[in-house]
Amino acid sequence: MSTSHKKQITRLSLATLLIGIVTLLSFSSWENASSKNALYNLAGKAAFTTTTVAKQLQAGNLRINYTATAGYLKVGGNNAHTAQMFYTAYTSGKQNRPITFVFNGGPGSSSIWLHMGSFGPVRAVGGKAGYKDNADTWLTFTDLVFIDPVGTGYSRPEDGTDVRRFYGYQADIHSVGQFIKQFLTQNNRQQSKLFLAGESYGAARAVGLAGYLKDSLNISTKGLTLISPALDYKLISFRKNNDTPYPYYLSAYAATAQYHKRLSPQLQSLSQQQLAAQVNRFAFGIYQAALADQAALPIAVIDSLSLYTGLDTTVIKRLNGRITDTQFTRLLFASAQKTTGTYDSRDTAFAGATDPSEKKMRDIFPQAFAAFNKEVLGYENKLPYLATVATPNWNYGKAVTNGFLDVTPELKKLIAADSNLQVQIVSGNYDLATPAASVDKLVASLGAAGSKVVVNRYNAGHMVYTDDAANHQWRKDTETFYTKP
Repeated sequence: MSTSHKKQITRLSLATLLIGIVTLLSFSSWENASSKNALYNLAGKAAFTTTTVAKQLQAGNLRINYTATAGYLKVGGNNAHTAQMFYTAYTSGKQNRPITFVFNGGPGSSSIWLHMGSFGPVRAVGGKAGYKDNADTWLTFTDLVFIDPVGTGYSRPEDGTDVRRFYGYQADIHSVGQFIKQFLTQNNRQQSKLFLAGESYGAARAVGLAGYLKDSLNISTKGLTLISPALDYKLISFRKNNDTPYPYYLSAYAATAQYHKRLSPQLQSLSQQQLAAQVNRFAFGIYQAALADQAALPIAVIDSLSLYTGLDTTVIKRLNGRITDTQFTRLLFASAQKTTGTYDSRDTAFAGATDPSEKKMRDIFPQAFAAFNKEVLGYENKLPYLATVATPNWNYGKAVTNGFLDVTPELKKLIAADSNLQVQIVSGNYDLATPAASVDKLVASLGAAGSKVVVNRYNAGHMVYTDDAANHQWRKDTETFYTKP
């Protein structure tokens, strides 16, 4: 999520990739695993010894006994190329409990964000402590397995295998799918209800993975949790000649401007729902039609855009009414030389500084995981833990439609084929990476299948869990989701 790489999170072209939960973070290590040196020597002997520790956690009135496991599991990639995939699992020892496999996005992100930010038994905090017990852990209703895809975290290809062999939509799904099958088999969990949870690009992975597990590995998925999902890149990619995203971002810009008190008194007095409804009527009516004309936008449209965004009409006219997320974050407080966050637009910082919504994670999460690993998990590995990595030339393959990744047809197919499949979509009102209106469009595009999807929206950003109140409510909503018959 570094400033220099930030825009890789939401833009897909053949050269520019969506970096799902996060863009490439400046604190990450950027080394690539070398095929010239033995992975065994690089990681160290201890890295290939799985660690297991029994722990106990008090979550509200519930005392949870669980076993924490960390280590490698070997998988085969395309053409029999192999890799060692790192995981951290938290299990209760009860075979009849649901089991959830969790991953972040990217492509190129480890699972550290959901692991240390929301689901796991501890939660990252600032200061010397690094982490604290997590009263909102999902361990109250499901076992958890956090997966680092090949090339992220401690996961690496084995000797002689180029990591880029795993850099593709299908190759990634296959390696993660093989991991899941082996984990279930080795731990005698084939009969457990299986859930998948993925954030941003990880949501696209979860959709494709559910299909692969069913069609190729004969493994059924009970439920999907799609967090701030990037399922149709045409809705969120500000690529040249693609005017599709602009109406979908407008209500998020308005919500941000209202939060920062940049709107007129009349608009400031509206509720979030009232404001969003009014903005979306304009966005998907007059504004969308004006964009389709491919001409200079009428002054009336420019004035309305200024009204809803808090930006100056002169600036909007210069941009011909096409305001990207990067431009909006820099322009809202341009006179005060401040910028807002992309991943949580409520955050602000001085212009030129790192995106403030990335900084609060960048400064805390890696250190928190390192401390928790050392003090609790006891897993040793000489390799650098790669929170995020660059994944150039990611091969999206057949999932691309008209130049954009789009897995909504696959999701529609999954729901139609399995009446028992549960789907939960989670999004934030202050997310300028995958805005709420794009989520609404995704659900609408599912047609009748969309009625089976639960949509939970919170006053939060792209990483919903960085807001304590939203994270708490999300856990409660998700427990209800998991306990459906």
